[in-house]
Amino acid sequence: MDCLIKTVRSEGYFGMYRGAAVNLTLVTPEKAIKLAANDFFRHHLAKDGKGLTVFKEMLAGCGAGMCQVIVTTPMEMLKIQLQDAGRLVAQQQKPVMLTPTKLVAANTMLSRSYNSGTVVSAPPRAVSATQIAKELLQTQGIRGLYKGLGATLMRDVPFSVVYFPLFANLNQLGKPNPDQSSPFYWAFLSGCAAGSAAAVTVNPCDVVKTRLQSLNKGAAEETYNGVVDCISKIMRKEGPSAFLKGAGCRALVIAPLFGIAQVMYFVGVGEYILDNSPLSLMSV
Repeated sequence: MDCLIKTVRSEGYFGMYRGAAVNLTLVTPEKAIKLAANDFFRHHLAKDGKGLTVFKEMLAGCGAGMCQVIVTTPMEMLKIQLQDAGRLVAQQQKPVMLTPTKLVAANTMLSRSYNSGTVVSAPPRAVSATQIAKELLQTQGIRGLYKGLGATLMRDVPFSVVYFPLFANLNQLGKPNPDQSSPFYWAFLSGCAAGSAAAVTVNPCDVVKTRLQSLNKGAAEETYNGVVDCISKIMRKEGPSAFLKGAGCRALVIAPLFGIAQVMYFVGVGEYILDNSPLSLMSV
């Protein structure tokens, strides 16, 4: 709540939606890859049409998580930079009365890069995802967009390992009989429950990923030289509770996100759209 109030106060209500365009553009292929890859691996792991063991369900989820990072890593990278840029711009524009010593310290911290020793100027105005992507590609190449790939894998693979078996088993409970599918509302509730549980489980990994992908350093923020260094510094300076920061918010966001995505997938909305698209009708 403190984060919400301060963000709205300094950046306005629409400051809460920084990075939304990136999500709208990339969340669709991300979820498509995740859900389709899980089905693909489940199909190939199944034998003679029999149900999968929990271990094989986890294995299929692991494969899905590894596939989705192709889209997830650049999406998260750009989204975090947009949110950080908005925060730093708001700090620059807001008049603050500081003592000379504090003023020098604050300016120094705002001008340093998050994960490098070079000194860069804080952004003078809000930037777009396209600008950030171009700058990263020009300065660091394709690796710039995939900064934090290891941490993203560390989050998304365990998420899928937890989510998909849990969803499959919860959804199974709502089937009237083995030959029928569960009602759409049951699929929604199963997606919400499984998504929330998985989100809270991997929240420590998400904290590490976010810290590593934040390029601009804010006041009192640390620099990190990789996953192990990040975990070590968080544990030493902030304690174990820091790894659960934002867990409640993630659970609230992930629950409806996966509930809706799972319902759309199970009721065949995608197939319906493709079957009735102009391209499909022309080929008939």
